[in-house]
Amino acid sequence: MADTSIGTPEQLRDPNYTPPLYKAVPLGIQHVLAMFVSNVTPAIIVAGAAGFGFGSNSPDFPELLYLIQMSMLFAGIATLFQTIGMGPVGARLPIVQGTSFAFLPIMIPLVAGKGVDALSALFAGVILGGLFHALIGTFIGKIRFALPPLVTGLVVTMIGLALVRVGIQYAAGGVPAIGTPEYGSLLNWSAALVVIAVTLGLKFFARGMLAVSAVLIGLLVGYVYSLFMGILSVDDITSSWERSAAFALPQPFKYGFTFSAAAIIGFCLMAFVSAIETVGDVEGITKGGAGRVATDKEITGATYADGIGTAIAGIFGGFPNTSFSQNVGLIAMTGVMSRHVVTCGAIFLIVCGLVPKVGGVIRTVPIEVLGGGVIVMFGMVVAAGISMLSDVDWNRRNMVIFAVALSVGLGLQLEPGAVQYLPEWAEVLMVSGLLPAAFIAIVLNLILPADLAEESTEEVAGGLSGHGSFGKAVDPAAVTPTRP
Repeated sequence: MADTSIGTPEQLRDPNYTPPLYKAVPLGIQHVLAMFVSNVTPAIIVAGAAGFGFGSNSPDFPELLYLIQMSMLFAGIATLFQTIGMGPVGARLPIVQGTSFAFLPIMIPLVAGKGVDALSALFAGVILGGLFHALIGTFIGKIRFALPPLVTGLVVTMIGLALVRVGIQYAAGGVPAIGTPEYGSLLNWSAALVVIAVTLGLKFFARGMLAVSAVLIGLLVGYVYSLFMGILSVDDITSSWERSAAFALPQPFKYGFTFSAAAIIGFCLMAFVSAIETVGDVEGITKGGAGRVATDKEITGATYADGIGTAIAGIFGGFPNTSFSQNVGLIAMTGVMSRHVVTCGAIFLIVCGLVPKVGGVIRTVPIEVLGGGVIVMFGMVVAAGISMLSDVDWNRRNMVIFAVALSVGLGLQLEPGAVQYLPEWAEVLMVSGLLPAAFIAIVLNLILPADLAEESTEEVAGGLSGHGSFGKAVDPAAVTPTRP
């Protein structure tokens, strides 16, 4: 329910309304708390996949710190593009931008075990993919017909399924720890389970800020638990703090710029998914906060901001940005539609991104504790995809499309060796599972005749529903018992 002490009902539905500063700032920080963990997690996952050492004495420590710093800084800058706008760029709505999980299935194979050297090609892909993403804004309304809930729901579900393994690995002790006696120990799992228990408890039994910040608070409790249990030492925290600068500016092309067909194609194709996700978020914000339909100008501006924000982030070592759906729900909950509230949150993110000591503290979060939060977050991604699929009319045609796309995509994730003879760039795209699944779903949705939709699903699901193999109900009385 909207808080009318902040303004009149008409003011609360107006994106241009500015609440009193003493109320706008806490509301803006609330938006940051809702997305903070999700925003910095991709940087930590990519660093782990690349083989970075996580210790404060590791030679990779400055690089990990920098990636976390850029995630915060450019989430804030991209959010300003949305709230304040710049010419045609930006929806001028309370849209919070952050690092996208959707690109992780592409980024992880690109950097797997290759260290810092792999970041040159990755960020080239981010820059060019961001520019392509901005280009999508010119025709986003014309391609939505090719991306119904069947396709978008499948893609979001596949994103979550591609990442749940990471959550389990982190909870067990982190990917680099596989093969060591501590990996999978009860102590490691206990830290992750504490995070999950606290997060779920707050989500279901708390209200207001406690519920909104459930994952963040769960991580904080897990952090304290890991200190008491010896998973994390005070010396490590002190060392990380001392090695982190008090202030630092981003460096353009810090990791270079290397063309990679796999990176460029992968980021460009995933831009379609991210663009459609942003369209849904814009519509959700205008409907939940203002009770109206989003305009074409707002949707186009939001897509431009997605792409431009991503391209600029890539120049300085930041990851792809997209609108954050959890903040859409927060607007509906608070009833405050003011874009200037989110601007306050964006400024807070930018300040954090310019202070590496903030990233230094984040870096000390034990991988097991982060694993507990990641399990919840990636599980929610899968759940969001399934929720989108609930809008699908599950006729025979749609079931076949979903079945084939899911089988190929998930199968390639589970058995990457099946495409080992493809060129390296093609192999990276295929083993993500996400892109082949999306491609199959889009193509089949466009070419399969619509009249198949009129047929019953029983022909496909007969064995599961207790019907005969040809979709006709079987009369038990007419079946002759089989003798042993």
